[in-house]
Amino acid sequence: MNPPALADLSSRLPELRLLTEPGDLEHYGRDWTRRWTPAPLAIALPASIEEVQGIVRWANEHQVAIVPSGGRTGLSGGAVAAHGELVLSLARMNRVLGFDAVDRTLTVQPGIALEAVHTAAREQGLIYPVDFAARGSCAIGGNIATNAGGIRVIRYGNTREWIAGLKVVTGQGELLDLNRALIKNSSGYDLRQLMIGSEGTLGIVVEATLRLTDPPPASQVMLLALPDMDALMQVFALFRARLPLQAFEFFTDVALKHVLAHGAQRAIDGDYPYYVVTEFDAADERAQEEALAVFEQAVEQGWIADGVMAQSEAQAAALWRLREGITESLAAHKPYKNDISVRISAVPAFLQDIQALLTREYPQMEVVWFGHIGDGNLHINVLKPASQSDAEFIAQCEHVTKLLAAALQRHGGSISAEHGIGLVKRAYLESTRSAAEIALMRGVKAVFDPNGILNPGKLFA
Repeated sequence: MNPPALADLSSRLPELRLLTEPGDLEHYGRDWTRRWTPAPLAIALPASIEEVQGIVRWANEHQVAIVPSGGRTGLSGGAVAAHGELVLSLARMNRVLGFDAVDRTLTVQPGIALEAVHTAAREQGLIYPVDFAARGSCAIGGNIATNAGGIRVIRYGNTREWIAGLKVVTGQGELLDLNRALIKNSSGYDLRQLMIGSEGTLGIVVEATLRLTDPPPASQVMLLALPDMDALMQVFALFRARLPLQAFEFFTDVALKHVLAHGAQRAIDGDYPYYVVTEFDAADERAQEEALAVFEQAVEQGWIADGVMAQSEAQAAALWRLREGITESLAAHKPYKNDISVRISAVPAFLQDIQALLTREYPQMEVVWFGHIGDGNLHINVLKPASQSDAEFIAQCEHVTKLLAAALQRHGGSISAEHGIGLVKRAYLESTRSAAEIALMRGVKAVFDPNGILNPGKLFA
């Protein structure tokens, strides 16, 4: 604790809410990773941009590190405060600030939940298309900080594509108004894009203007059972060529087992090694007929062993739960997670490579695969055996991650697809980025945060 510094912060910002109770420190001091013991100095919950600026200026004077905090649903340790940092939680800055019908933009504060953004967009007859399972608890500021992707990247892209403008407080407390929602703006460097995906190391997002778009046509959801790994890419290629896909997600029989045990309902009888949930435009009877024809062609080729098409919105939601419920169903098992990506064209060779790697290195462990085949993003979850200590388990997994990073380097992939580098993956950054790139990143960090107070130790040591 540093009472004199906190007393000074309270005197400067008398309306600022500060929390120091042990339960609050633990709650706000960690994200969905559970590998570090939370140990923040205190939790600050500003309610305005001016308070954020005041906190940052205070932190510079007292040399206190700041961990920006949103919904803390990240899986790379990016929101962990384990070394006496001040957690700057944006939970109170959670409002919709305005809607522009002409520009079709929604301006929001960073602490607003993604699901609330979806609701606000629908109320205007539009959508914010970025979506993923943590929509109810993740915050838009965190989505921006990690350039979050999710289940509809194949159709709409990552968060980056939907950020029209940002207001950001830098590491010195300066407020930047970036791009101002312009569609065309070629006046120098686009610092807005630099902030997106920077994991809170360059600045703190305090306001975001989001682009909205028209709702998609009526859609259809299918669950497909596949006989082997090779069929995954065959089915994807066929469906993408013939149907306007919104999503194409896969998971394994092991993942299905955990989701069913967690309360989901089986939709296909029998056991198969791989499953796909796909959603595509199906506004009329002709589109439905085309989808059935594509399905039948894949069955004839031996690429699909069984399948079911949703007959109602409730059934579509139940099929999606089989995919979206995986992370929650695994939480109690303390999984070690890898969030990786390769080019779509590299997926087949990469899948073969890492399947052999994981089978060899984890002979006694349960490995759960799922991910976004349509954008080359795979999630690998290794479940800790009850007989193994946490330290032994992490050590073994870190050894395998080094091998995985080397495989990604051979295939031109990334060690982090959509969760950021944070603390968990910083040792493997060089497998994705060159020494020259990392040096430039450090230089950029020094410009925006010269005293190194913003999320220190994250991204790179």
